[in-house]
Amino acid sequence: MKLRLPIALLLVVCSSLAFAFSRKQRARGATVFEVSGCQHCHTIHHVGGHKGPDLSGVGRRRSKTEIRRQIVYGGKGMPAFGQVLETDEISDLIVYLHACREKPSKTAVQVGSK
Repeated sequence: MKLRLPIALLLVVCSSLAFAFSRKQRARGATVFEVSGCQHCHTIHHVGGHKGPDLSGVGRRRSKTEIRRQIVYGGKGMPAFGQVLETDEISDLIVYLHACREKPSKTAVQVGSK
C-alpha cells in the first residue's frame, strides 16, 4: 500500500521524460522529412507534393516496421533511402511519420487516386 504513491510518481516522471524525448524525435523527423525532399512527392497536413500518397494518416495505417521497410527499401514507385539517410535520421523520420494519424482530406484522396 505504501508503495503505490512512489510507483505512481515514478510512472508519471518516466512518462513525461519519454514524451519529451518523443516530441524532440518527432521534431527532428519532421526536419528530415523536409530537408531530405520527402515533401516533393508526399503531402502531410496539406503541405507537399502529390506524386506519392498523402502521409497525413500513415501512422494509423502502417506500423513502424512497415514504415521503416518502405523508407529503407522503397517500392511501389518510391526509391530506397536506406543508403541515403543515416540510421538516426531514419529512426526520427519513422517516429514522425508514425505520429501522423490524421485522416487525409478528400481533395488529397482524389488527387492521389488519379
